[in-house]
Amino acid sequence: MYNNTKLSSREEVVTKHAPLVKRIAYHLMSRLPPCVQADDLIQAGMIGLLEASRNYDVTQGASFETYAGIRIRGAMLDEIRKNDWAPRSVHRKARKVAEAVRIIENSKGRDARDSEVAEVLQMTVEEYHQVLQDANGYLVMSFDDLGMDDEATAAQFADKSPGILEGLQREDFKKNLAEAIAGLPERERLVMALYYDEELNLREIGSVLGVSESRVSQIHSQALIRLQSRLSQWK
Repeated sequence: MYNNTKLSSREEVVTKHAPLVKRIAYHLMSRLPPCVQADDLIQAGMIGLLEASRNYDVTQGASFETYAGIRIRGAMLDEIRKNDWAPRSVHRKARKVAEAVRIIENSKGRDARDSEVAEVLQMTVEEYHQVLQDANGYLVMSFDDLGMDDEATAAQFADKSPGILEGLQREDFKKNLAEAIAGLPERERLVMALYYDEELNLREIGSVLGVSESRVSQIHSQALIRLQSRLSQWK
């Protein structure tokens, strides 16, 4: 009887939070190419939701929705990684852009300008903007590449808590990441805030800023690449 009651309760939790899975899936879809299917992300997200319902510990202090959101997004990102659509050239060019930004900013002590990055990469500004556009979907996992992976975050609310040293390192990283975001150029900082804090999609952000969706995509990619270059010591 107890097991049946527990199973029924879990099913109710999953049904109640199914809309959260769709919301996260379509939020990610706004930055992914057409070849990525929403149904695949939703299916992966539902598995993440089910795992969250099994592993959630109310004594850890986080709400179920917060914990589930982390697990759902992590499951979707795993699905994207498993079926990596990005050509190797996209990965390679994104790394080259990050390195160019790092070199310029270290030498000049200020934000790297588009024209300067393009010059280092020996391409026109228009070609540089196209590289940013192409890299946008790939950079959907940039925070994970920087170390902000969902499993590490979820560990704070699960039994497998990080050790003291690991916990201190993570807190130190978060502090440096917050400082790096605060140090972004104003427009890049605004795009990051609207996307990650306000959860607007790129089209909505474009309406706020009065620019095209493709331009928002470029600004977002540039912000993430700039963060990668400034936090390269954490890789």
